[in-house]
Amino acid sequence: MDKRPSWDEYFMEITKLVATRATCLRRKVGAIIVKDRHILSTGYNGPPRGVKHCDELGGCLRDRLNVPSGERMEISRAVHAEQNAIIQAAKLGVSIDGADMYVTNQPCFICAKMIINAGIKRVIINEGYPDKFAEEILKEAKVELIMLNKKEEVI
Repeated sequence: MDKRPSWDEYFMEITKLVATRATCLRRKVGAIIVKDRHILSTGYNGPPRGVKHCDELGGCLRDRLNVPSGERMEISRAVHAEQNAIIQAAKLGVSIDGADMYVTNQPCFICAKMIINAGIKRVIINEGYPDKFAEEILKEAKVELIMLNKKEEVI
């Protein structure tokens, strides 16, 4: 008999499925916001609604400019998965204060600040990301950052 997944494992598997909708050519990221074991919102990375995807424009602008991963995110056409999940909740009038966020990758510094201000208390990730500033600000704000596949708190 298969082992029943923990709630964190269950929600992370859903987050991985959400990531399959991402259109970013560099990294496919998914995010879901959960409160009291109910999914409130989902998001994946891609351009704003009604804007062409990078594959329709001949490739990634950041790749053409040789921008390393984790740098100069302001020139990306993509809205990050975490941002899209927060925006979707706001658009629908859903409170995410005190919720958990599941993300396939560790949030960047910009997303970490949005997560803090949105009132999210725990961020559960599947993979890391090269952004120590994000880790530091989440720790300072007392937002738990948990690496699921290591079963331990990152910060």
